[in-house]
Amino acid sequence: MQVRKALVFAGTVGLALALTASPALAQTTPGLDKALTTIAGDGKPLSLSLQVLLLMSLLTVLPSLILMMTSFTRIIIVLSILRQALGLQQTPPNQVLVGLSLFLSMFVMQPVLTQINKTAVEPYGRNEVTLEEGIARSGTALHGFMMKQTRKSDLSMFANIAKAPKFEKSADVPFSILLPAFVTSELKTAFQIGFLIFLPFLVIDLIVASALMSLGMMMLSPSIISMPFKLLLFVLVDGWALTMGSLASSFNG
Repeated sequence: MQVRKALVFAGTVGLALALTASPALAQTTPGLDKALTTIAGDGKPLSLSLQVLLLMSLLTVLPSLILMMTSFTRIIIVLSILRQALGLQQTPPNQVLVGLSLFLSMFVMQPVLTQINKTAVEPYGRNEVTLEEGIARSGTALHGFMMKQTRKSDLSMFANIAKAPKFEKSADVPFSILLPAFVTSELKTAFQIGFLIFLPFLVIDLIVASALMSLGMMMLSPSIISMPFKLLLFVLVDGWALTMGSLASSFNG
C-alpha cells in the first residue's frame, strides 16, 4: 500500500502542478486523488499495473516542468553562451552542459525540495494529509521560489494582458500568470549574465584581430589564434568555479 501511494504521489505531482498552473482548470477537476485511484463510474480501485501505466504517461509532463518552473533555464542558457564565447562548438558537449545544468539546478532547488518533502511528501506517507492537500503544499513551495525570481515588471505585463485584478499579496498570483512571467524573467537574467561573460572574450578577439590586421595576415582566421588565449584566461581565473558559483549565487537575491 505504501509503495502504491508513493507511486501515485510521485507520478501525479507533474500533472497536478500543470493543473494548478490554471486555477480554472484546477477548479473543474475536483477529487483528483480519487480520479487517479478509481475507475470512473464503478468506484473500483485501479490495478497496480494500470496505475504504473498512467504514471509513466504523466512523466511526459516532467521535462516541461523542469524547464519552466526551476532554475534550469537560466543555467543552461548561460553555459551555452559561455561555450559560444570561448569559440568552442561542441566542447563541452551538449550532454555535459545538460548534466551540469540539471545537477546545479538540483543544488539550487534543494531548499524548495526539502520544504516539499517536509510539508507534503512525508505527511502524505504518514496519511496525515490527502493527495490534493499534499499537491497544494508542493505548489506553494514552488510558487514562493518562482515569485522571488520574477521581476515585477514582467508580472505586471502578463497580469495586464490577462486583465487580472490587482493582487493584494504574492500568494494570490495564479500560476497561469506567474509561469510566463517567471520564464521571461529567467531569459532576461540569463542573457544579462551571458553578456557580462562574453565581454572579456570579445576583447581578446578584437586584440587578436587588430594584431593580425597590422601584420598583414588577413587570410588567417582570428578565432584560431584567439582560442588558446581565451582558454588560458578561462583556466587562470578558474572560470568554471566562478561561473557555477555565480550562477548558484544569482538565485539568492
